[in-house]
Amino acid sequence: MRKLIALVAIALSAVMFSTSSQAFGSSSGKFFDANTKQWVKYGHARSGKSPIQRKMISYNGKYSPGTIVISTAERRLYHIRPGGKAMVYGIGVGREGFQWSGTHRITRKAEWPGWTPPAVMRAREARKGNILPAYMEGGPNNPLGARALYIGSTIYRIHGSNEPWTIGSAVSSGCIRLANEDVIHLYQNVPVGARVVVLR
Repeated sequence: MRKLIALVAIALSAVMFSTSSQAFGSSSGKFFDANTKQWVKYGHARSGKSPIQRKMISYNGKYSPGTIVISTAERRLYHIRPGGKAMVYGIGVGREGFQWSGTHRITRKAEWPGWTPPAVMRAREARKGNILPAYMEGGPNNPLGARALYIGSTIYRIHGSNEPWTIGSAVSSGCIRLANEDVIHLYQNVPVGARVVVLR
């Protein structure tokens, strides 16, 4: 009888753990897309927000208003504003071996962009046994998230993410990622032609 009770307790514990794990893994955040006036659901995001909250700070540096300054070491993006201010966003950056620096311009902007993985990325992932699509339509489950700002003629972008909990980490293949709600905010304030300075 004691054995039977113990087995039932173990089984109930396993079911409870499985149920709570599934609930945790499938819970989804939402954010309000001001352009479409709709609430948009993240795929399987544990939280819709970046763990690093955006904020306005005082700024007296050398960069002029309108410039985007990205510090990969700090994991921060600074959008320099007039009047000695800057809006700061938390970002995810390139992992070891994929970080870079330079000065460019924003050459294009896109809402809910489609994703065409570069050939070099597809080949690299194929060697690991991961097959990437040649193209993926834009949407909440797309790795580029809600918005993308294309950097010069590089393969890199400043883009959203359906994995906001990764903000603050070095996880990408060189792109700069923000939580979707933050990239929408940045997108609304940055024109094509804006200067981008990436610092390591």
